Amino acid sequence: GTTIGQDSRHCLSVVIGSNGEFVPPDGICWVSVLSCLLLACSYVGSLYVWRSDLPRDHPAVIKRRFTSVLIVSALSPVFVWTWKVYTGVMPGPSLLALMGIRFEGLIPAIILPLLLTMVLFLGPLIQLAMDCPWGFMDGIRVALDPWFWALCLRDMRWLRNQVVAPLTEELVFRACMLPMLVPCASPSTAMLTCPLFFGVAHFHHVIELLRFRQGSVSGIFLAAVFQFSYTAVFGAYTAFIFIRTGHLVGPVLCHSFCNHMGFPALSTAMEHRQRLTILSCYLLGVLLFLLLLFPLTDPLYYGLPTPVCTLASVPSSLCIS
Repeated sequence: GTTIGQDSRHCLSVVIGSNGEFVPPDGICWVSVLSCLLLACSYVGSLYVWRSDLPRDHPAVIKRRFTSVLIVSALSPVFVWTWKVYTGVMPGPSLLALMGIRFEGLIPAIILPLLLTMVLFLGPLIQLAMDCPWGFMDGIRVALDPWFWALCLRDMRWLRNQVVAPLTEELVFRACMLPMLVPCASPSTAMLTCPLFFGVAHFHHVIELLRFRQGSVSGIFLAAVFQFSYTAVFGAYTAFIFIRTGHLVGPVLCHSFCNHMGFPALSTAMEHRQRLTILSCYLLGVLLFLLLLFPLTDPLYYGLPTPVCTLASVPSSLCIS
């Protein structure tokens, strides 16, 4: 049989199966989806609390948006805590652990997902290496030069693209949303649902492009559809990493790396003087990525079970070593 418990603070009943597994209470999916929607709207809305006639890449606009988006991101764990109290879900791991902030398996979580992503970008990386005027040792010297990093940290666009956006977006759209979505669906379904909020959240760029007339209306909307598709696929990938590793750091580093690389320039590769070599590396990178996808994200490296997987109401291959 099952047992049903209801705390006076909670509006939904907590159901525990006869073998001790978590059974999601009735109505939890509506609460989870609405919580995620509210969180996504809060994140995007925070970008527009400042009235300005300046474009989004202006340093003044970026600084103001840093302030509002960091406040929303800092408050985002409150959404998860409120959701947990309202639904009565009482997981074993702490709130921070559910959000991927923990020490167990931290070193593999820093190295392996980023390595996997770099394998996927093998073709673009080889193309960059071929076209770069610097030698390998020159690149190492620049990477170790503190003045280089000081210049980067003073560049508002670099800070936004490489630090603030990856950190805040992964915190809000993965670390906070997935723990709310997994209990009402399988981890696989949550992995595919979560990116929809992330993709839709990027549609706000259309407003600014239309506002500053940066292209035709049809061109802007086609670009928006492409961006939604790309960000949704990318969001599913980082959600996969979050569920498999139980860490926030991996998705953040992968997000920062992908922002730096951008979408692979296939058209440029096709016209390159070494196109056969480069296209072979593109293909090899994709094949190696598919081959290493599950081995390099094996939960065994990161501590079994990963915290978010403890919320799953049904067993999932994503949570199994």
